Amino acid sequence: MSRRTPRAVPAQGASRPTVSVCRGCCCGTAKVPDVDHAGQLAELRRSLGESATVRAVDCLDACEQANVIVVQPSAEGRRAGGRPVWLGLVNDPDAVTDIAAWAGAGGPGLVDPPEILDLYTFRPSRRMQQEIER
Repeated sequence: MSRRTPRAVPAQGASRPTVSVCRGCCCGTAKVPDVDHAGQLAELRRSLGESATVRAVDCLDACEQANVIVVQPSAEGRRAGGRPVWLGLVNDPDAVTDIAAWAGAGGPGLVDPPEILDLYTFRPSRRMQQEIER
């Protein structure tokens, strides 16, 4: 486990979903072979355009789940009960397409994710979950 300084997270009042793509210790590196890491991030940015914020973040401390993506709700989604959804082992281009389609349509709280994403969903450590939900 890493001992890192907590990072700032988007304000709870974000007008659109935020897609955080881990690019730290293990995610986005050769430790996860046969994945176009730069292409994954570029595809999310291209697909989502202005409908969601896409950001690369430092290690999310869930290395056993590399590559990790967290989809955070917009302010409207949060008011509707949406909470951040942690997705792990996102190493398939089809999963990236499904994540982009879901976030682009409104994301957590507003639109149900494609059922296939249930296979990628995991619960992070309490510390990390609290960090991203602030």
